[in-house]
Amino acid sequence: MSIVVTGATGHLGRLVIEALLAADVPADGIAAVVRNKEKAANLVASGVELRVADYDDPASLKGVFRAGDRVLLISGNEPGKRAAQHGAVIDAAKAAGVAQLAYTGVLGGPDADFDLADEHRVTERLILESGLPYTFLRHGWYTENYTDNLAPVLANDAVLAAAGEGRVSSATRADYAAADAAVLTGEGHLNKAYELSGDTAWSFAEYAAELSRQTGRTIAYTNVPAETLRGILAGAGVPEPMPAILADVDTAIERGRLAGTSGDLARLAGRPTTPLADTIAEALKS
Repeated sequence: MSIVVTGATGHLGRLVIEALLAADVPADGIAAVVRNKEKAANLVASGVELRVADYDDPASLKGVFRAGDRVLLISGNEPGKRAAQHGAVIDAAKAAGVAQLAYTGVLGGPDADFDLADEHRVTERLILESGLPYTFLRHGWYTENYTDNLAPVLANDAVLAAAGEGRVSSATRADYAAADAAVLTGEGHLNKAYELSGDTAWSFAEYAAELSRQTGRTIAYTNVPAETLRGILAGAGVPEPMPAILADVDTAIERGRLAGTSGDLARLAGRPTTPLADTIAEALKS
């Protein structure tokens, strides 16, 4: 039996494997599913097993999983393709007889009513229909979605969003990775769904105020219509279909869809989630 992490060379996958190793899971008990071996040199150096497969190539997934494996299916990053990609992984996991299929979905699960959630809802349904023992790890928003892209904010001293006074209970990828690793290594998590989000929900006005405090500049939050934001993102070179998806997420934030603070994330991670101010400070350093 191995703990298997798919999408292991991505931002979240690498952090999950780091969290597993930090939890004293032996490296030879961890398998990393990667598409590109050349990008996995650090994983090889850590001693974990590499299993090469591609979400878009169902044949490549045959034999990737073993009976009794605990598998983390990290959702794909290509909107419009994910339902089929995830379905191929689910089929391979079922054929192998894995002991657990954990899936990184989206906060709210079947109740999430924004476009980005559509393929996550489909994936959860496919997992339920498969009959596999499952754990739904419904991730909220990553704080890095904002702090990794501070250059235009600082260049214009402006935070733009179409979220009104809505709030976001974000957390860092490392926070989510710690919770994901705890579910893969612990007991009592089968056939359960967790709503994972930060301990504190913040508004974009508060985000702008914290940026102002840490930079010593006056950075204002400007709320714009969703269509305006979509045009700004497209004009900045954000590839399709992401401008529309991101603008739609902002309208979901305005409706309170990403503001939940269930406490599941902190409980599973075994610590409080990382405060927004800390993530901003780390981003400004770099």
